[in-house]
Amino acid sequence: MVSKKSLVAGLTLCCLSQIASADDIGLTKQFSACMDKSGGVTVDMLDCIDAETNRQDARLNKAYKEAMPQLSQARKKQLQDAQHAWIKYQDANCNFYADPDGGTMATVSSNDCFMSTTASRAKELEGFKE
Repeated sequence: MVSKKSLVAGLTLCCLSQIASADDIGLTKQFSACMDKSGGVTVDMLDCIDAETNRQDARLNKAYKEAMPQLSQARKKQLQDAQHAWIKYQDANCNFYADPDGGTMATVSSNDCFMSTTASRAKELEGFKE
């Protein structure tokens, strides 16, 4: 059986690796501060991830809306199709992490997947600005 100490250490390492790449994908300082404050407590970490996912989703929607007017009609359709495919992929991929036998770590991993992929997609769409 996994001890609480091992579980906290594992969660901390997982989160530290995400925080290390936070600047790369544009996660906010609020997220880093929230995770620091969570002390590895799962429910607090999930609250931090949820809040950041909401911020990143707003960022993604803003980038999408700013990119669309700059595109020709054909390119708009391509971006819409790509975005629909990306959402389908994100849902399938991140829900896979939510292994019902994976305990609390699986929930953290799944939620982190949604947050990280949303931030990465937002950054990608921001690259389409002129």
